[in-house]
Amino acid sequence: MSSTPSHPESRADARGELDASGPSTQVNGAPTVSDRNSLSLGSNGPLLLHDAHLVDTLAHFNRENIPERKPHAKGAGAFGNFEVTGDVSRYTKAAVFQPGARTRMMARFSTVAGELGSPDTWRDVRGFALRFWTEEGNFDLVGNNTPVFFLRDPLKFPHFIRSQKRLPTSGLRDNTMQWDFWTNNPESAHQVTYLMGDRGLPRTWRNMNGYSSHTYMWVNNAGERFWVQYHFHTQQGVEGITNDAAERIAGEDADFHRRDLYDAIERGEYPQWKLSVQVMPYEDAKTYRFNPFDLTKTWSHKDYPLIEVGTMTLDENPVNFFAQIEQAAFAPSNTVPGIGYSPDKMLLSRVFAYADAHRARIGPNFHQLPVNRPIGGQNHYTFDGPMRYEHTGAAPTYLPNSFGRPYADEEGPVEDGWEADGAMVRSAYELHAEDDDFGQPGTLVREVFSDDQRDRLVETVVGSLDGVEDPVLSRVFEYWTNIDSEIGRRITEAKKAADDGGDVDTGEVLRESDTHART
Repeated sequence: MSSTPSHPESRADARGELDASGPSTQVNGAPTVSDRNSLSLGSNGPLLLHDAHLVDTLAHFNRENIPERKPHAKGAGAFGNFEVTGDVSRYTKAAVFQPGARTRMMARFSTVAGELGSPDTWRDVRGFALRFWTEEGNFDLVGNNTPVFFLRDPLKFPHFIRSQKRLPTSGLRDNTMQWDFWTNNPESAHQVTYLMGDRGLPRTWRNMNGYSSHTYMWVNNAGERFWVQYHFHTQQGVEGITNDAAERIAGEDADFHRRDLYDAIERGEYPQWKLSVQVMPYEDAKTYRFNPFDLTKTWSHKDYPLIEVGTMTLDENPVNFFAQIEQAAFAPSNTVPGIGYSPDKMLLSRVFAYADAHRARIGPNFHQLPVNRPIGGQNHYTFDGPMRYEHTGAAPTYLPNSFGRPYADEEGPVEDGWEADGAMVRSAYELHAEDDDFGQPGTLVREVFSDDQRDRLVETVVGSLDGVEDPVLSRVFEYWTNIDSEIGRRITEAKKAADDGGDVDTGEVLRESDTHART
């Protein structure tokens, strides 16, 4: 059983918190003479450079902000607990998922494309990042509110993000730019269909699901390996808002989702999500009809039903947003024994990229900040660097050494690895029997979306084509026709009607309410 104490940085008496009730001091701890008046040569004279308190105050103010995250810049989060209610010990030996385990954790929700000041209710994929402070180390799951993503190869990722940002000339976001990227990369179709559907505008963070999206590996005590995908289902009900409501809220309260989460927890309305997993036997991956490591695909629930694991509950707000949320450095590289990676190319690139982004954004010793520090003991050989305060004293900083400082020295096959052989190539994934770019999004539109959801999809896509010109516009029509011929026809006709100045006939039967339930 994994039972971990409350993480120290998630409590009001957190280690490192300043004594707000004590006398005012300078940064070196010495008493402050004045926090109101600078040192000057006479009342009206010039200020003096040796006013160290003034210099420290202004210099620190100039550096108060760290660079915002490139994607997922706008977000917020909270602390809570994860409790195991099922039994998946036959699949993984990870202590965090053993029967009865209770683990302190935190969550951060975000938008992908928006900057720090952007509205929470812009249509976008939502980040769903989780950290579990386990007795075996920090375990992070960095996913979204959709089970798939736009890409399957990481070399395209910076280009995708730039297409969602701003033009280099005007500094404005541009519909043509994003549709140009999407239609030139048809693998995006599944995620774009989710984005243009109801999941692109969740009512609140509390009313959306979360997914690992990636495939991970689980290893049990016998050394058996399994492939796994994580599904966090909201217990508040999945709900969205209409385009009109999202636009109105963006003008009234750009921090609507952040405020909702904080206020709900303050009221004692603690949001919960139920974790279930899909588990695939190791050998099945070789012959499954879809490539199970392709981030643009999902696994059929009929083939691999959901298995209950446990419940996460968020019950505590941060006491300092910057220290505990903005400096939280989530990374897929944070795994623990019993949990490993998969051949998912996007996952493997993120194992490097996320931690490296934090080294650039926060500093090379970001792991020493209380919110990022594991709860157990540490003995690693990272050394020096800016802002380092934890150290090993006179112990050897190298290995191997003859002075008793331990180091790991195992060799041979790793328990969470997989077989790979072949020439070095630059190539897409090898196709499985039913792999294609438009099949699964077509199924999503025809078999999962309701009539109302299809109507809203058409309305949303047509609205997003404002200002889009050929050849991109023609490719958009072809893109949606490849997903579903009827949806493609409706989008084409509605867009042409709008351009001709007529009524936009999307056939929509929208509810009068601004909110709608989703399944």
